[in-house]
Amino acid sequence: MQLLISVAGPADARAALLGGADVIDAKDPRHGALGPVPLHRLAAIRATVAGARPLSAALGDAAREDALAEAVAAAATLGVVFVKVGFAGVTSEVRARRLAVAARQRAEGETRLVLVAYADWRHAESLAPTRLVGIAADAGAAGVLLDTASKRAPLFAIQPVASVAAWVAAAHAAGMFAALAGSLSGPDLAPARALGADLVGVRGAACVGGRTGRVSRPRVAALRASAGAAPPPPPPPASRVLVGRGILPERDVELPEIVRRYDEMLHAVRERA
Repeated sequence: MQLLISVAGPADARAALLGGADVIDAKDPRHGALGPVPLHRLAAIRATVAGARPLSAALGDAAREDALAEAVAAAATLGVVFVKVGFAGVTSEVRARRLAVAARQRAEGETRLVLVAYADWRHAESLAPTRLVGIAADAGAAGVLLDTASKRAPLFAIQPVASVAAWVAAAHAAGMFAALAGSLSGPDLAPARALGADLVGVRGAACVGGRTGRVSRPRVAALRASAGAAPPPPPPPASRVLVGRGILPERDVELPEIVRRYDEMLHAVRERA
């Protein structure tokens, strides 16, 4: 399972790199779950990462097709590999599809679209996570992320494990990678891995001083260890997933197998206790 660390600036990015993060994600935590950083700061983060890791950028929650398309295009010119788009305030599937397609059309070159569903979707006045999976697949997104709009409770306190497992399996069945986030900490990473998540995103647990503090290299290193073994080197271009379906390896994951893995892990934890 890969580890994504959200960074607010170049210093955060440097600490995340040195700590072993697999993906560096530009985000301003002062402005919500998907707060975008200004373009000049995104450029500074890119310069710090210097191609050593894939760069991701949060673009906020979609509101207008033209503004979203412009934000995606600007990120693409900076070489961002993943752009993350949420749908807080959007309750119409038709509207969400139009916004997703507008974003996908401007994701040029190596830039790929990731749609963000909220576990606390009622609080966010958004669409249920299962509905976002179909919209993402139809729009040609590379992956989906299950996050929390409010950071008052972690993901697994909001969504039952079985529901998260089914959501991950649905994303894989649609040919996309599945990422999990939402106030996750070290102890949450083993369950995330057991459920078959391809990537887990962390901000607060990687920081000294909470999610608006600074990223700590030792904390990132500890999270990297909790996430499990680092992923293998990417395969040659000819055997990689088709453009538009992400750079993470495809998985053939069945829901019973995911639940079995989680049950085994939970049993082992109880035995040690």
